[in-house]
Amino acid sequence: MDSYDIVVVGGGIHGAGVAQAAAAHGYTVLLLEQRRPAAGTSSRSSKLIHGGLRYLESAAFSLVRESLRERELLLRLAPGLVKRQRFFIPVYPGTRRRPWLIRTGLSMYALLAGLGREVRFQSLPKAQWDDLDGLRTEGLQAVFQYWDAQTDDVRLTQAVIRSAESLGARCLWPATFVRGDIHSGGCRVVYRYQDRDHQCTAHTVVNAAGPWAVSVSQRFAPPVPAPAVENIQGSHLELRGGIERGCYYMEVPEDKRAVFLIPWHDDTALLGTTEHRYQGNPSDVAPLPEEIDYLLKVYRHYFPQRPAEVLAAWAGLRVLPVTHGAAFKRSRETRLEVDDVSHPRVLSILGGKLTGYRATAEKVIKRLSKTLPTRTPVANTRELPLRADD
Repeated sequence: MDSYDIVVVGGGIHGAGVAQAAAAHGYTVLLLEQRRPAAGTSSRSSKLIHGGLRYLESAAFSLVRESLRERELLLRLAPGLVKRQRFFIPVYPGTRRRPWLIRTGLSMYALLAGLGREVRFQSLPKAQWDDLDGLRTEGLQAVFQYWDAQTDDVRLTQAVIRSAESLGARCLWPATFVRGDIHSGGCRVVYRYQDRDHQCTAHTVVNAAGPWAVSVSQRFAPPVPAPAVENIQGSHLELRGGIERGCYYMEVPEDKRAVFLIPWHDDTALLGTTEHRYQGNPSDVAPLPEEIDYLLKVYRHYFPQRPAEVLAAWAGLRVLPVTHGAAFKRSRETRLEVDDVSHPRVLSILGGKLTGYRATAEKVIKRLSKTLPTRTPVANTRELPLRADD
């Protein structure tokens, strides 16, 4: 029977990140992905590598600082996959966040990012407003421009998995986690691969299954406490017509949420996202008609002269803590839950952001260090380049 230090369940960005970090620390790793890498939420994000400007409103300074640090790191490690991008915030009479508040937020954002030239913001001169991809100028009071970054989430996830494999991690797909039997020395894992069941032992198991995390946690014996989380659906539309100047941060007039319009492949643009509670099978998630109408209404409000031809629509799921408030206002801090604080054998990653996957992975390894054997590190994820597949 094969034996591993860590078995990772889930081949999205967080599972890929844990596999890479574990292998870099010298641990033996098996990653199990039920479909293909980045097949779920990690292929249906807003494609942004960002610090989380709006998180400043909830005083999540540590989250923003960490995300900005990770953004700069990815820009250096993955120049073929992560690109710095302009972002524009238009302000109209009905915009809830007034210019002084936006300026304050952007000043703090730049300060947390280190105040370098590449992270500064500006108030765009009125003479340039007509060049903003058809943005509505009637009633426009101000336009702020700042910097964040953009990526292809699928290619980034694949690059991290290739890095993990180059360090010795074994990554299998399609491979289904069947069950885990927890004992004092770790866990016996049963998984299905190539139409038959296989077994292995592991010191620890990392549940990085995203929207399937609760389902995976129920396949352990003895049972692992089910986390108090829910899946939140977010939909995106792919629209015909390219966006040349950058990304647009638009405040929805009705509920004051943020919706992004960003450049995408082959003369198209992405518009998203929405937030709806989802209780079905994560594999069946799909955009709702009301979500499509919601996004198109926002698009037509800000870009009335642009064609609104939808080429494709898809939905992803975010894992957020159960509360009675609006999903948009909930914490985006990543939660790491273990079966036993003093001797963790199963750790579940709940929530998290694409931008912070590497930092999350390092925290996972640190939390599991009480259980894992002593190994000699072979690399540092802060220094490992991530190469595009072309």
